[in-house]
Amino acid sequence: MKSVSILLLWAAQLACAVAYAAEGAAPPAFQPVAGFVVPMGGAVRYDNDAVRQRLVDLAGGPGARFVVIPTSSSAPEKTGADAAQELRRRGAQVELLKIAPLWTGENLESARRAAADPANVAKIRAATGVYFTGGAQERYADVLNPGGVASPVLQAVQDLQARGGVIAGTSAGAAIMSRVMFRDALNPLLVLKGVMREGKEIDRGLGFVGDQLFIDQHFLKRGRVGRMLALMLAKGYKIGLGVDENTAAVIHGSEIEIVGATGALLLDLREATQEAGPVNVRNVRISYLDNGDRYDLASAQGTVLAAKQARGELKFRQPGFVPDQEYIRPAYTDILGENAIQRALAQLVDGPRDQVTGIAFDLQLPGPGVASDPAPELGFEFVLRRDARTHGWDSAGLDGNDYSVFDARLDVRPVRLKMPLYQAWQ
Repeated sequence: MKSVSILLLWAAQLACAVAYAAEGAAPPAFQPVAGFVVPMGGAVRYDNDAVRQRLVDLAGGPGARFVVIPTSSSAPEKTGADAAQELRRRGAQVELLKIAPLWTGENLESARRAAADPANVAKIRAATGVYFTGGAQERYADVLNPGGVASPVLQAVQDLQARGGVIAGTSAGAAIMSRVMFRDALNPLLVLKGVMREGKEIDRGLGFVGDQLFIDQHFLKRGRVGRMLALMLAKGYKIGLGVDENTAAVIHGSEIEIVGATGALLLDLREATQEAGPVNVRNVRISYLDNGDRYDLASAQGTVLAAKQARGELKFRQPGFVPDQEYIRPAYTDILGENAIQRALAQLVDGPRDQVTGIAFDLQLPGPGVASDPAPELGFEFVLRRDARTHGWDSAGLDGNDYSVFDARLDVRPVRLKMPLYQAWQ
């Protein structure tokens, strides 16, 4: 039965891909995002002034009026108070809303009543910004949008966004920004294999970035590129943005700006083609946007930080190019590992080869405490290529951050691996 459900999911993924490819139909134009939506990848440090001050500035500067909603937190009183204090330190006026099932003395039903309380609605209507804390994002869905019915509090937040306000969220508060979100998907490889059950691994998000853009968080640190790609294919998304820890993406209209310690990964499937079966997709465009970079989703054009631009683009397509990263691994044996996809992109644009390969596979044998794997021998080959559309800049001697890479090509195909992959040397 499990294998049948996986086959049905693979068929649904292919149908989504074919819908845009039929008769050479162009993908729909990107619909601008209202207001300012600011997903933060989680683990935002208290001393990250670039991110936290930007929230206050976007919401009106000194005197900006924020509400903090700590619904997802397991310790909402403390988490909410900490978030409020950080905003106040930067000049905002802040109201902490008691809408959380794990608030002392509260439960799911009382939290839902609070999400309909006219007093809370009035505070949001008087605000210029809303801040969603981290925690377990399913609590946002269960409290603010139960069964897909928007609570009065959620409707008030939507109205705030429509009038140009700021909608910010960290970790779980970033996951809810999409129409569809990951609810509880701790194993990215199982998601890549098709384990995406409604109400289990995935659920309804709150949809602040519209229907065309998917958001994921803790992205590079937790190696989530595979799970984002799989969900995009399954749900028909053409653009996905994975925001790393201690970093924010400021989304306004069709433009993304990256602010913070690291960056974000952008997947663009608008020209991709897919084959039947497990994830098997070609010509995905993949970009790594570093701190200060901007990317316009309508025109598919990026702009790097001015200091990088002044240094000049990496000239890997021209004779005489001398790569800085001369040693290239034959293959990344865990492309879903921490920061692996980012390192592979850096080697692609500043190394001697036109492609970099990686493998996604679980070496763990089935046993007690191991998640059920629908296809134990199934792995995936990731091939990154640079071509005429690929552009890269390095950051040496600037701010200590990373390469910027625009429009590399990513192909992913399923492969079969036999267990055991290795044995003792005799």
